[in-house]
Parts: sequence; C-alpha cells; structure tokens
Amino acid sequence: MPSQLSGGDDRSSGWEAVADRFIAVRSHIGAVTVREWARSLPPGAAVLDLGCGSGVPISEALIAEGFDVYGVDASPSLVAAFHRRFPRAPVRCESVEESEVFGRLFDGIVAIGLLFLLPAPVQRALLGRVASSLRPGGRLLFTAPEQECSWADALTGRTSLSLGAAAYRDALSEVGLAVVDTYVDEGENYYYSVVRS
Repeated sequence: MPSQLSGGDDRSSGWEAVADRFIAVRSHIGAVTVREWARSLPPGAAVLDLGCGSGVPISEALIAEGFDVYGVDASPSLVAAFHRRFPRAPVRCESVEESEVFGRLFDGIVAIGLLFLLPAPVQRALLGRVASSLRPGGRLLFTAPEQECSWADALTGRTSLSLGAAAYRDALSEVGLAVVDTYVDEGENYYYSVVRS
C-alpha cells in the first residue's frame, strides 16, 4: 500500500492499522484476470507487485505461474505476511513512491488496487517511474475505475481517486506507455493492460 506523503508516523497511509482486517477480507478476485494478462510475459519473467499486501491473490497467482516475483508494500504487517507466505520471493517494506526496487528492470509490473489510493500528481509520477522500470516491450497491469471519480476507501476511510480512462491514457502516453487492452474481473474491477514501446 502507499506511503503517507503528508507526514506523520504511518508510512502506509492507514493500511498498517487495518492490515489484519485486510488480510482477512482479501478475496481471490482478480487472480484469473492476472493469470490471463501474464500470458503476454516471457516464461520466468521478473514481475514487480506494487502494493503487494500479503501477496494474496496477485503474487500468489504469478508465483504459481512460474514468474520471479518481487513485492513492495509500506505496511510492515503486510510485508511480514507476504514473507511468511512466500519466503523465496524478495519483498521490501517501502513506499511505492520511494522504493529502491526501481533500480532494476522488470518484464512486468502489477499495481492492483493501488494507483487510485494516491493523490493525482503522485499517480502520474508513479507511472513515470514504472515506465523507466520496465524493459522495452515490458507490461504493466493496474486497476482504477474507468470513470473519473472519488470515494472513501472501505477499510481506511481515506479518499481514493480515479483520474478516468482518458486521463490515464494521456498520462501513460507521456511516459512512453500505451494501453493495449482492458479487462473487467468478476468483482467488476477495471484493469488497464499497458505496454512499454
């Protein structure tokens, strides 16, 4: 989950306080969609899971498909749960905005349930960092509602914000990324499948 950029001791923007509840309620919605998207990746691809949480179900699905998965999350409790579940997968307790994991290139990056948790300027900046962390031809998969909207997150109560499909396409284009497909999963979450040209 993201960090809190406005200060304070909670680098996870409220996710550390609700980590146990998040783990308990996180379903397997999205795993099928992620597996479908992952068919576009080379065998054994290096994939970064931004805002990985406990790793269920996204990292779990990718690891089951034989990918080399790396995780980043700002919640110490969620990172500890990820490490217990997947002891061979590297995971860092860092904010996605500042993570040093971006010092290497990946074949794929997923950001499921993450981008819209960040303020609009931070979303755009993160997309730029993602673009520079993908190999040429690398793939990004992220979720955000298709329409421009905001709402209170059900667990943290903090504001979530979707820029809307047109704004995401523009922001991606500015950093050399292009939407090549979209998906809607069984929970009606909207996915953007993106490639680095």
